Amino acid sequence: MSATPPPPPVYGTPAPPLNPADEKTWAIVTHVTGIFFSFLPSLIVFLVFKGRGPFLEAHAKTALNFHLTTLIAYVAGTILSFVLVGFIVFLVVPILVIVFAIIASVRASAGEYYTYPLSIPFFK
Repeated sequence: MSATPPPPPVYGTPAPPLNPADEKTWAIVTHVTGIFFSFLPSLIVFLVFKGRGPFLEAHAKTALNFHLTTLIAYVAGTILSFVLVGFIVFLVVPILVIVFAIIASVRASAGEYYTYPLSIPFFK
């Protein structure tokens, strides 16, 4: 007697969209944690919450672009430190990261979109 084949696997339903308060909270978390962990928090938030809210997705992309730009600046500063001007990068970039992340967090808490100045738009 032939057995009927098992039904195809059922994939989970897509995650529901986030409510606006949760989007704001995650956007703020994305910007603030970027101060300490560079691009990793924004990359994780972008990958985990992709498609669950345009506000959060825009903020995650913006933070990711900025932190990848600062990573490039740190690499350039490391290379330039051999000619004794790279130390300026290591003094200026952390200050800019803190200031711009605070501004972005305040804008996110107000429900506004924000684009970091001086960042290269890798993700649009």
